[in-house]
Amino acid sequence: MLLEKMLQSQGFGSRKHCQQLIKNGAVTVQGEVHQDLKTQIKPEAGMSFTVYAEHYQYREKVYIALHKPQGYECSHQPLHHDSVFDLFPEPLLNRGLQCVGRLDQDTTGLLLLTDDGAFLQALTHPRKHVGKVYHVRTVDPVTDAQIQALQQGVELRNEKGLYAATEVLRLAEHRLSMTIHQGVYHQVKRMLAAVGNKVEQLHRQQVGALVLEDLAEGEWLYLNDEQVVQAKTRTSE
Repeated sequence: MLLEKMLQSQGFGSRKHCQQLIKNGAVTVQGEVHQDLKTQIKPEAGMSFTVYAEHYQYREKVYIALHKPQGYECSHQPLHHDSVFDLFPEPLLNRGLQCVGRLDQDTTGLLLLTDDGAFLQALTHPRKHVGKVYHVRTVDPVTDAQIQALQQGVELRNEKGLYAATEVLRLAEHRLSMTIHQGVYHQVKRMLAAVGNKVEQLHRQQVGALVLEDLAEGEWLYLNDEQVVQAKTRTSE
């Protein structure tokens, strides 16, 4: 692969711009400066390179976990708040980074992003049933009857069938944990409303077998191969 093609694949702009980076001596691969436009590179996962002394690793596809803060929209064209894409550097955005599903602007927690269409489909297709664990703070105390109703399934307006949660656990008088396997609009909020309660605060803690850990709000990291598999792992229904 031509070096310029490798740079393009990593989000560094147009062919002409990547050629100029090389001519300027701005690009090193494995510590070696390359200024010849005919330079051929055999990219491998984890291969190190720099652009203007900033370090990068070659990644054929990117898989990212973000601890989404409150007040951010999962859209490239937000309407009323900042965009989660404002939290990422330009090369990632140039790769066509997309959210794997969405979280409301007032919801915090684990948000996955990728430029891999197959990975996105594996997590968002209704038939895949990848579980998502939410921690909920409610306005009213959580009752046994509400927990039972959530587990048995509730009807949601303008939706077909019943929507049930699994592993519904009362964490405190006004807090519960619940796992859902669908992903319809405002599902958790609507399910709590259907059982006579209301969500005050919502946080997604887990997708598949991947748990949000050691990330402050607004921080993100690249997923390794094991974590990518965990994210796609179906949990019990």
